[in-house]
Amino acid sequence: MGDPEDRLRHEAEELKGKAKEKAGEATDNEQAQAEGRTEQAKGGLKKAGDKLKDAAEEARDALRKK
Repeated sequence: MGDPEDRLRHEAEELKGKAKEKAGEATDNEQAQAEGRTEQAKGGLKKAGDKLKDAAEEARDALRKK
């Protein structure tokens, strides 16, 4: 199944984005809020890609066993 380091990196990117968005909210900084939302979205998309990759690997392995 996918690279655990990539999974951690993607999760960290998403969490960093959440923190940046909250900091932007606290300081009324709209640019930081937008950057935070962007980082969250990027991390979320990468995590979705990890899940798709895992599903494809599982399907491939299932077909090989037949």
